[in-house]
Amino acid sequence: MSTRKGSDYRGLSVAIVTPLRDGRLDLARLREQVEFQIAAGTRCLVPVGTTGESPTLSHEEHERVISDVVQIAAGRVKVMAGTGSNSTAEALRLTRWAEKEGADASLQVAPYYNKPTQEGFYQHFKAVAEDVGLPICVYNIPGRTGKNIEPETIARLAEIPNITMLKEATGSLDQCSQILNITNLTVLSGDDSLTLPMMSVGAEGVISVAGNIVPGDIIAMVNAAAAGDYNQARTLHHKLFPLCRDMLGLATNPIPVKAAMAMLGRDTGELRLPMTPLDAAQQSALRATLEKYGLSLH
Repeated sequence: MSTRKGSDYRGLSVAIVTPLRDGRLDLARLREQVEFQIAAGTRCLVPVGTTGESPTLSHEEHERVISDVVQIAAGRVKVMAGTGSNSTAEALRLTRWAEKEGADASLQVAPYYNKPTQEGFYQHFKAVAEDVGLPICVYNIPGRTGKNIEPETIARLAEIPNITMLKEATGSLDQCSQILNITNLTVLSGDDSLTLPMMSVGAEGVISVAGNIVPGDIIAMVNAAAAGDYNQARTLHHKLFPLCRDMLGLATNPIPVKAAMAMLGRDTGELRLPMTPLDAAQQSALRATLEKYGLSLH
């Protein structure tokens, strides 16, 4: 059994989409998604992250999604609420809300656009962690935020008791290995296609986008890797890899996964500007990808 902080979040966590209809939250579809994931055996739901279009939700919508997911889950699965911001004050406010509403943990994205110094990253996450009692998962995704949280900074953060996890989305196995080497954080993959390689060096699971579509296969792969059955894990990785590459490579997340869910009859697929739908050629390519995987389209 792992002795790392945060190891109770190992396995599959799914970064769920925020269903929209006619420009508003579609709370009935949100309930369906939560129940779908619970039935699949997903360990943790991650609402209002990148996949949940958090940058374009109002504060009231952001809070409502957190509250509803916690209430629908009703303790059957963990809920790690996306409550990060490029404003420390806003991250504090959202994280306090999530704690008050009964979330189990908080996903804290690196402050984006304003590109803090490494000391700024440290002080930002320290302020949030010391303000609440929730376990904190630091989310490092420099492709979106514009700046990497360096391993040395993550090592400093790991000394704070309730910073227990890292969602690692740098795309660098070297950085993943270094963090596992110098900290006792639980590392979770932030890239579906890199989950198995990262688990091979000590990561313990994934916060997944593709899990919105095929949670069962991802759970099987993660469980096989955790059990040391790398033959089975590799088989599942190579089954999942074309889906992840061809679906998520079509356009910026969550555009393709929302389109896929609409094709599977599980969401409206509606997006909020500045996100725009797939064009006809992209939709055709996505249909072919889903059919090739063996999924039944509506």
